[in-house]
Amino acid sequence: MSRTVFVVHCVDTEGPLYETPAVPFEQIKNIFGIEIEPSRENLIRLQNGELDLGGKEEAIKNLVDLHRITTRGTWEEIDEMLAQVTSEAYRRQLLDADGNGWVFNWFCMDHVGFTGNNPRRRDAGYHRIFDHYAALAKKQNAGDFIGFHYHPLPISGNYNDSGTSYWGGENLNQILTRKIIDRGWFPSAFRPGFHTERPDSHWFLEQWIPFDYGNQACEASETGQTDLENGRFGDWRYAPLEWYPYHPSHDDYQSKGSCRRWIARCLNMYARTRQITQQDVEAAFVAASAGDDTILSFTDHDYKDMAFEIDRVRDMIAAASAKYPGVRFVYANAVEAMRKALKLPYQDFSLDAYTVKGEGPRRLVVKVDADIFGPQPFLALKTKDGRYIWENFDVSVPRREWSYTFDSNTIDLQEIDTIGVAANHACGIARVVLLRDGRREAYAYQT
Repeated sequence: MSRTVFVVHCVDTEGPLYETPAVPFEQIKNIFGIEIEPSRENLIRLQNGELDLGGKEEAIKNLVDLHRITTRGTWEEIDEMLAQVTSEAYRRQLLDADGNGWVFNWFCMDHVGFTGNNPRRRDAGYHRIFDHYAALAKKQNAGDFIGFHYHPLPISGNYNDSGTSYWGGENLNQILTRKIIDRGWFPSAFRPGFHTERPDSHWFLEQWIPFDYGNQACEASETGQTDLENGRFGDWRYAPLEWYPYHPSHDDYQSKGSCRRWIARCLNMYARTRQITQQDVEAAFVAASAGDDTILSFTDHDYKDMAFEIDRVRDMIAAASAKYPGVRFVYANAVEAMRKALKLPYQDFSLDAYTVKGEGPRRLVVKVDADIFGPQPFLALKTKDGRYIWENFDVSVPRREWSYTFDSNTIDLQEIDTIGVAANHACGIARVVLLRDGRREAYAYQT
């Protein structure tokens, strides 16, 4: 019996990206070692493949493709584009099997922790991008979703460079503690920055975030992009090619195993590598026609020409749907798609947090009434002098009860302004509890 293709558009949401006309020529020099005089005329000749580049003409033509190098450098430019693609008329140009229009999944990044140059004028600061898209999603009420996107900090500190490490610094914890305490929010779905996961990010995700849209496995193809070879910027060479999520192995996120989270395949919409094709789209419909629900997910950036990329993929979906009329396709958010495709039972849960004073130091006690996704909730503390701190729990009852002791080895409770606790259920429900000013505040995200 035919099943459903759940269509999930994942947007790596990073805000404005300003680029000077010299940037493509700098990239050519850095990647291919070829110096070309920056000019509009030379750019056009490169895009037409008219310059002799010693056999690298097609690779460089791919790099400087007009749609790939065109970015929006201000919020005004992005908002103008968003007004088009998030309009009801545009969303509904191709309706799904339930009569609904396009859904966006905004995986938001914070540009924080960088210490070097910011020549592309990224909007730096906590919550800057998150707040912009959370407000848009709330205003439109069209089923759009907010997820989490993270770029590890580079050694150089420069905004344009790519780091490799989640461990060794507090940046990631600072972002999440502030999301919990300042916004009452915790992510249940994740998109990796630069499409890249490594052992440390693999194990980080295993503790807290159940749904991961990172897998960029694709049929091998030669693109000539030397800076992306050998698994650089996303090593998914050995991951499953299926449009069905998998549990990764403990020692290898690309192999199927017994870890907790689910990893879904998610190809680029229009990029110089791992770009989704008509064949890829049809593979999701073929699998569904054989009786398996599938998740067809793809990604782009909010600073690009999203209409061009959406139109391209939407045409592919329409063609595949016409070829396989017995298969339903449904636009979905990142959590809903996982839950429905994997047949995960909807399981709400309560998260309780309170402080107790016994004969010893004061303790924070956290309890849940159903097993949570990982081994512990995420503990966020804000001090009265404005510091944000992440801490580990002691495990009282595995998956059900935890404690944290405030004493001379940690921090005195009198120094604490706010305590935040967050956890996910395996089905993607996130709950947050805040304790401050003698009050308990609770937040739930029941997508």
